Amino acid sequence: MATREDIEGWLARAALGDRRAFGPLYDATSAKMFGICLRLLHDRAEAEDALQEVYAKVWRGAGRYAANGLSPITWMAAVARNHCIDRLRAARARGERGGARGEMPDEAALADGRPGAEDAAVARGEAARVVECLGQLEEKRGEAVRRAYLEGETYAELAARFGVPLNTMRSWLRRSLIALRECLEQ
Repeated sequence: MATREDIEGWLARAALGDRRAFGPLYDATSAKMFGICLRLLHDRAEAEDALQEVYAKVWRGAGRYAANGLSPITWMAAVARNHCIDRLRAARARGERGGARGEMPDEAALADGRPGAEDAAVARGEAARVVECLGQLEEKRGEAVRRAYLEGETYAELAARFGVPLNTMRSWLRRSLIALRECLEQ
């Protein structure tokens, strides 16, 4: 299993244009990035297309990742999440429906390279910690965070849903993310 230092090294080498560094980076991270794409897009073919585009963005943006104490996986996950949300918003603007929300693909449709038992246990623990921290937010703010960062709703959509001004919604989300980060750092 690749370490944080391995991934940071591959990103640094990719930033310098080293194509040989990109193969191990992809091998070590693609299952997780595909999982993010699939969870957001709810369609295997869409997730596969998005994954290719995400790695193109990672290649072009590798120089923007700086080992500053943040996890390289967190940075890559943000690239994947933002790309998928952009795809969902573009599809919504065109009047298309994304994948069937709420439907889980069968096991055969999931990416190869699923995490082992140890990785899965760590991921469940991290997910439980995020859920716990989300639960500490005021109910409306927690729901706004979920809708913004998991469902891809825009600030304007959220402001209308909760009946607050747009800038208030931005403040809610910014303050909620700060509170989540503080909770997760404890």
